[in-house]
Amino acid sequence: QVQLIQSGGGLVQGGGSLRLSCAASGRTFNYTFMGWFRQTPGKEREFVATITRSGGNTYYADSVKGRFTISRDNTKDTVDLQMNSLKLEDTAVYYCAVGLGGTFVPNYHYWGPGTQVTVSS
Repeated sequence: QVQLIQSGGGLVQGGGSLRLSCAASGRTFNYTFMGWFRQTPGKEREFVATITRSGGNTYYADSVKGRFTISRDNTKDTVDLQMNSLKLEDTAVYYCAVGLGGTFVPNYHYWGPGTQVTVSS
């Protein structure tokens, strides 16, 4: 079992920045990747970013590339998502997850509770 606790998020004006954090506990050693996904009402959950255990490899959705940065601290078993130059379309509930990698939701086996990010004009 893996437990994920999220923090961060909230309301920010367009062009602003927010940082999301996720702390994992439990049997995380079975899972190589930690990632972030997001979801808006009526839409499927979509991939945002993911990072390998070593932190040496990161992958981003095209929509956030160059604006978001994912990072990982294995000593604390945490993964962060720094979000800069936020746009209205970044408004969503953001979920952290651990799993086997890739961009597909089924590849991730444990999920955080989600945190709301709202970007205002």
